[in-house]
Amino acid sequence: MPAKRPPIPLSRERIIDAALEIADSQGLRRLTMRRLGDALQVEAMAIYHHLPGGKEALLDALAQHVTTVEVDPSGAGSWQELAAAWCRAGRAALLAHPGVLSLAMTKPPKGSAAATIREQTQQLGDAGLADPAGAVRALRAYVFGSVAVELQQTGWADPKTQPVEPDPDGDTAFEQGLSALIAGLAQA
Repeated sequence: MPAKRPPIPLSRERIIDAALEIADSQGLRRLTMRRLGDALQVEAMAIYHHLPGGKEALLDALAQHVTTVEVDPSGAGSWQELAAAWCRAGRAALLAHPGVLSLAMTKPPKGSAAATIREQTQQLGDAGLADPAGAVRALRAYVFGSVAVELQQTGWADPKTQPVEPDPDGDTAFEQGLSALIAGLAQA
């Protein structure tokens, strides 16, 4: 008889990864603590040890996870290049987890997500942008909106439609809108 493998220890990171898998493949409505416990092969109550706030804490953690991105400012020659890098990183993170886009859009930034916004604002200000806080608000709104439209066009959230591949022109459309926004910020 083969030896039984020890269970993988439960951790906050493992919980978030499993929750993202459920939300991305089945939708946020199907994410329950019981379903998450089943996916992790633990009792749902074990999750509360790592997320004492329960489902609300889990949703906050998912929104925070998807909106916490990093950009190395050393590769950017100007605030425009830096702003574009932040937007591309944010878009990539949101597109990777379409199941939690609505959370990312509606949950107030906390923890590392709020730190990301402060870092982005600081970097853009240091790079010479006159109103970095206003620019970050505009850039984040653009990223969230463009990702929402891009996902909407794929039919991802409608279980009655056949899965559709992302628009091959999504990158082009995103870059065109981003260029226009950055040009507008430069004139402001």
